[in-house]
Parts: sequence; C-alpha cells; structure tokens
Amino acid sequence: MAIDQMVFGIRPVIEALNSGKEIERIFVQKGLQGENAQVLLQLLKQKRVSYQLVPIDKLNRVTRKNHQGVVCLISPITYSSIEDVLPFVYEKGETPFILILDGITDVRNFGAITRTAECAGVHAIIIPEKGGAQINSDAIKTSAGALHKIPICRVQSLVKAIEFLKGSGLKIVACTEKGNKEIHYLKYNDPLALIMGSEKDGISDPLLRTADEIASIPIKGEIGSLNVSVATGIALYEVLRQRDQRN
Repeated sequence: MAIDQMVFGIRPVIEALNSGKEIERIFVQKGLQGENAQVLLQLLKQKRVSYQLVPIDKLNRVTRKNHQGVVCLISPITYSSIEDVLPFVYEKGETPFILILDGITDVRNFGAITRTAECAGVHAIIIPEKGGAQINSDAIKTSAGALHKIPICRVQSLVKAIEFLKGSGLKIVACTEKGNKEIHYLKYNDPLALIMGSEKDGISDPLLRTADEIASIPIKGEIGSLNVSVATGIALYEVLRQRDQRN
C-alpha cells in the first residue's frame, strides 16, 4: 500500500473521515480505549463507515509507525452511486448493463474483471462494502486503468441494490454452475444486471433468490469450473454478442 493511501493514528484518521475522503478499509485494534478512541468510534457510526476490529499484531504488520491502534486505507478511486448512474444511462438512451460481484476477494481477478467489463460496455459494477476485493494499486494495474473509467458502486446490501435495479426495470441474471439453462439460451436485450460469484462460495443464496434467471456456462472437460475472471468474460461477451446482433 502506497504511503499516500494510508493514514494512521486516531486524530489523523478522524481528520480523514471529516475531510470526506473515500475510505477503502479501516482497521481498529480490539479493545481500543481512551477518549479519542471513543470519538473515532462514534464518528464511524455516525458516518456509517464500516471498520474491522483486529489484533494489534495485524496493525503492526500493516505499518511500523505509531498507529495508536488505528490504520485507515484511503481508496485510490471515487465510488459512484447506482442511484445516480442508472438514470444517466437511461437519459443517454442506452440499455442498462450492470455487473454485480458477490464475494470476489482476489484483487487480480477483480482487476481483470473490471478491465473486461469496461471493454464490454458495462455501465457500472456493484460490489459489497464488506467481503469484496480491496481496491489498491494491484487492482488498478490489473484493470489496465479501467477502475478509473467505469463507475464502481459500493453498497451495504447487494440484495437491496438488486431490489432497486428491479424497481428500475432491470432483469436479474445469476451466472453459476447451478443454472438450469446454458447462458446462450437466454435473451439479454432488455435492461440487465448480471451477478457473478466467487470461485470458493459461488453466488450466495439470498442473491440467487433475487434472480429472474439462473444461467450456466457449458463445461465439456473434467474440471468443473472456470476461473471467475474468465467466466465473467464469457458471460459479458455473450450479452454483447446478442445486443450487437439486435443492432
């Protein structure tokens, strides 16, 4: 992590929060005490900023500086709001194409997915506030700069974000090996949000239940799954192929 993306110490982190900087991660030492610590914790609650309670050993691995029990990682990108992005897409007369990533934690996979999504014309990527890949210099490098070009929308609840998308006229398609239809048999010409899950856990059950369709990518070999970045690329370009044929 570049030093200009890291803030440590209670007062500096409070100042970073009050300045409106985009926060990527905040680590707070378990059992942190003191008046300033209480001010910080209250501010985190007030601003609804998620943080992770960690042992002091983890903080010492992040930095050897006098962190006072708090380390804050500043995001290298500015996050967008899907509530702002979607109306803009409709206003441009385009058919919305949104990608939802559930539990993608590998930074390089995330960066590669973002690169492919930007190339395929995806309008925005929605990620969870917790349980997603850290957006850092490695992610930006792997994305070939796409993380600075495509809107990234970080939300507290993917389920609520999907409810908003449905209410805005989008069809929800989950891509997983559990799908009962192969991906090329579905139609993608309408406003669409595509859900992709992690290689380890796949798409979570609450999100699967929100899907209008569940699609699978055909596997002919003995290995039962694809790398999530590759699978996402296949799915995105199937959507693009169908939409190009329509035009």
